[in-house]
Amino acid sequence: MVIDLKRCIGCYGCQLSCKAEHGTPPGVLFARVLKREEGQYPTVRQIFLPVLCNHCEDAPCIDVCPTGASFRWEEDGIVDIDHDKCVGCRACMMGCPYNNRYFNEERLDYFHDAGATPYEEARTMRHQDGVVMKCNFCRDRVRAGKEPACVANCPTVARYFGDLDDPTSEVSRLIKERDGFTLHPEVGTGPAVYYLPQ
Repeated sequence: MVIDLKRCIGCYGCQLSCKAEHGTPPGVLFARVLKREEGQYPTVRQIFLPVLCNHCEDAPCIDVCPTGASFRWEEDGIVDIDHDKCVGCRACMMGCPYNNRYFNEERLDYFHDAGATPYEEARTMRHQDGVVMKCNFCRDRVRAGKEPACVANCPTVARYFGDLDDPTSEVSRLIKERDGFTLHPEVGTGPAVYYLPQ
């Protein structure tokens, strides 16, 4: 995935579409937008940084998982979690240098006393309690030939999805032409999410 920071307006469209696609519990956001102000009046501006799982080539979360629940799909390189193997030890959360994993501790309803809404019944109730959760690049959508929800629903077309191993793909071309970079290259994880500078 490539995210163009020049085009991102911090609208939270990626965050909302991801939340709707995966039906994550309250407080669990696989896609987030971090905001920061810089400068001084009258030349203040906001900086937006969309973050999600980086699907690292050398993923520390996989290395530290004691049960093999964290793994990489061979055919597409997506880092995922087998919730039936996850024991909730949270070692992967500590191993992730990007803080992009979440622990689903207990089932909470959005409107506590009113009980679960029909949406919660249909989407959030399918998630197991006591396990770690994370972005999986909308694996089912990708395998069906669609883009991840955050890419498909970005109103400013700030996200691109494609094959990083193909030097002729749009994502590879953008990274090369615009000097794409990854977050925290010093940790040496080989992220599959690149950013285009402003």
